Amino acid sequence: WFYETAATHRVLITNKHGEKLVGLLHPTGSNRIVVLCHGFTASKSSGVIVDLADAIIKQGISVFRFDFSGNGESEGVFQYGNYRKEAEDLHSIVSYLYQEKYDVAAVVGHSKGGDVVVLYASLYDDVRMVVNLSGRFYLEKGIEERLGKEFLDRINKEGYIDVTNKSGNVLYTVTKESLMERLNTDMHATSLSISKECSFFTVHGSADEIIPVEDAYEFAKHIPTHKLCVVEGADHCYTRHRKELSDAVVGFITSKKARDTTL
Repeated sequence: WFYETAATHRVLITNKHGEKLVGLLHPTGSNRIVVLCHGFTASKSSGVIVDLADAIIKQGISVFRFDFSGNGESEGVFQYGNYRKEAEDLHSIVSYLYQEKYDVAAVVGHSKGGDVVVLYASLYDDVRMVVNLSGRFYLEKGIEERLGKEFLDRINKEGYIDVTNKSGNVLYTVTKESLMERLNTDMHATSLSISKECSFFTVHGSADEIIPVEDAYEFAKHIPTHKLCVVEGADHCYTRHRKELSDAVVGFITSKKARDTTL
């Protein structure tokens, strides 16, 4: 099997802020490549991303997975919100791959990365296939669970909120600007502005405990070329459903119909 011996290359790509993004390139000999984007406080080495990479490489398609700025090994300060900057990071990656004569077949994002690829598709019309895994449609939701009740009053008063773990150590700081960026990122408007030339696929677990499956139906409602796959019983990280997730994503990327509509 050639994919097991294919060397993985560590690649550094500078984003438009001069920060080095660290990525791993898995070349299979094919110039078709899929870019994988991790979720909130995750990295290119999170289980979902690694398992997906393996499944795609097995199809003979090359893979690139990387850390957004301020995450994993990449330079920069970790920030809450930051959707637009992460979409810009992704653009730096995609531009680099095109420059290296790769054909970017799809961008795939999990969780927050799912929102980033939706935003990406609305800002840059240079990838023909977008896969959103368990992304959030209603970005105003899910904040209280992390920041506590009255988070708006607190941030207006103090200008920031420190998010701590159970031992009281600060995990990250939420600035007012980053919170507002999240609240002002409108997935409804974003979804409506995605090109009709773009094949769009959402996968979501029916038992997602972090982002309800209803959000997936909203994307399906507003994106013209949308295809939806709900994985029965799967949680947010597809803990016991990695094979179903990989099969769905690989099936979409390699399907003849998807390729026909994108050529």
